[in-house]
Amino acid sequence: MGIYNHSHSSPKPLQGVDLITIALYLTMVAVGWFTIYAAGFDPEQTIREITISGRSQSQLIWMGASFAAGLALLLMDRRLLRASAPFLYALTLLILVATIFIAPNIKGSHSWLVITETVRIQPAEFAKVTTAMMLAWWTSRYEFDISKPRELIVALAIFLLPILIIILQSETGSALVFLAFVLVLYREGLTSAVPFYGILLVTLFVLTLRYNGVLWGATNASLLLISITIYIAVAITTIGYCELPYRWWLPTLAPLPVAMILAFVISLFRAVDYSIWALIALGAVLIITLVQSFQHRGKHLWLAALVALLSLGLTSGVDYFFDHILQPHQQTRILVSLGMKDDPSGAGYNVRQSLIAIGSGGATGKGYLQGTQTKLSFVPEQDTDFIFCTLAEELGFIGSLLLMALFTALLLRLIYISERQVDPYVRTYGYSVAAIIFFHLTINIGMVIGLVPVIGIPLPFFSYGGSSLLSFTILLFILLRLDQRRQA
Repeated sequence: MGIYNHSHSSPKPLQGVDLITIALYLTMVAVGWFTIYAAGFDPEQTIREITISGRSQSQLIWMGASFAAGLALLLMDRRLLRASAPFLYALTLLILVATIFIAPNIKGSHSWLVITETVRIQPAEFAKVTTAMMLAWWTSRYEFDISKPRELIVALAIFLLPILIIILQSETGSALVFLAFVLVLYREGLTSAVPFYGILLVTLFVLTLRYNGVLWGATNASLLLISITIYIAVAITTIGYCELPYRWWLPTLAPLPVAMILAFVISLFRAVDYSIWALIALGAVLIITLVQSFQHRGKHLWLAALVALLSLGLTSGVDYFFDHILQPHQQTRILVSLGMKDDPSGAGYNVRQSLIAIGSGGATGKGYLQGTQTKLSFVPEQDTDFIFCTLAEELGFIGSLLLMALFTALLLRLIYISERQVDPYVRTYGYSVAAIIFFHLTINIGMVIGLVPVIGIPLPFFSYGGSSLLSFTILLFILLRLDQRRQA
């Protein structure tokens, strides 16, 4: 009875389901459809000529399929959803690998399976669902302890494997979404060191790429900034994570400022390469750390040296990754985002036109179906990746705020649902759903307004696309079905 009632009788579809989440979902899907319709609306049509066709018609079909899938999930046995996680995850990995070889080349990517001339499926979208289920299955085991290296390595591998396979499909944007699962592990007890080192990795990548070959007088800008960044990372590692005794904090923090002051004094008389002095300071702090490690003062101080070595190794591999792993259009988008290349008619065109459309909407917008930038098709992909600019132009700043309010309400509701669970499987899965939607929302809005590179990530429930809508519906309704356990 209650939580542990395993009755075999078929539950009613809406028995115990979270109706607030259902209402938010239906509202977002409906608003998304009207926005897709607006993006493809022909301003030359009269009222009598208005018809539902093209992508708006296709999206209606996918909406029907998604609603049917959601209802089916609400009728499914909860135990089957949990027990099938390893099988579905393994099957997904096989399909992802097969997609590399059998999928046609579409815009430089081998990630779409063509079912018919009008129906295409992207397995990477559904891989998010099975990866979330598998991660929840692994972390909910009785013996799971995230502090144990084996348990953590397997948990990381669960979402790193799809990333590697999807990158081989030349679909880097979709692959990056799986990094959202790091947030889930953080909720399950992962040390804050992991997101910290993730930020370090991104920072080193950007600095290496942006300042490679740049000279500030006699100073190698790239080497200086990289050395200072690694120095800060080593200092935070020793003090924050390795429990360095207080009396050794000053000797750990002092080398870099001392080295920079000495370099400045010498620069008054001759040209100085500050990067050399930064490297000397980095070497000094590593020596201090290793000495302390051998004397067992502090916990795992050798990690600081490992951080430095891995960071230096990363910077040496940035050029290879950029030149040989990323596709040419991805390289261009990154260079444009970093201000290293001006391409107003190419990679920068989408963002420029998007910003014009968003800005022209003003506070209240031009009115539904009245967006000129949208109607004249200035913005490419305006009903898929750039659908936000369509809504912002026609509904303005207020409409954009309402959209963000909808997503905020959904995310808060998902966190609430996750936190009220007794079963760790449902809690972890719930946080996975919230993390994926949050990541999609952040990256999509960020690329539309030019804060992040354009990497082709759809806006959940709004962007046109059957695979996207169906996968997000399945992702959400599995959680709603699992949440019914509290009352069914």
